Amino acid sequence: MLIRVRPRSGLAAVSAPGNPSACTRLLQRFVPFLLLALASGCTITPPPRPLLVIPPQAINSAALDDYRAAIARRIVERNPSYVLQGTPQAMLRSLVVVSFTVNRDGQITKSSVYRSNGDYDAEATALVTLRRSAPLPPPPAHLLNSVGQIELFEDWLFNDNGKFQLRTLASPQAQNFN
Repeated sequence: MLIRVRPRSGLAAVSAPGNPSACTRLLQRFVPFLLLALASGCTITPPPRPLLVIPPQAINSAALDDYRAAIARRIVERNPSYVLQGTPQAMLRSLVVVSFTVNRDGQITKSSVYRSNGDYDAEATALVTLRRSAPLPPPPAHLLNSVGQIELFEDWLFNDNGKFQLRTLASPQAQNFN
């Protein structure tokens, strides 16, 4: 609290007992601005991300198609009770697209639903059957990116009964609703 006293010679500032001195008040007022000025000169630079190089062989090649087929066969082998035998129905219950990353050892390092119609049971089945198939066959070395992984997509085609076929191995879909 600042008390102003008017002596004969003009205005004078006097601190009341228990109040900070003028110097302390000045510091309290300007320290945040000083800290802000110092901090604005500092920048935080995140570490550089490794350059992700995808080999040309991993884009639309026969080797990639063969590897996708090997993965699809592994998923079918490990999940026979979920697999639809025969022709998928004309109007599918659900189509779930899963994105997943496989390392050089065939381990699934990341997987997620990339696209779906909102059928949560079908999404869960697709993710569970993929994970249950691990480890996947190791990918050919020439398909791996610069960090030793390959990212793939696969489509799970679901009938009303909850069974699926993978698009990579799927039979032609029925043409009528009978």
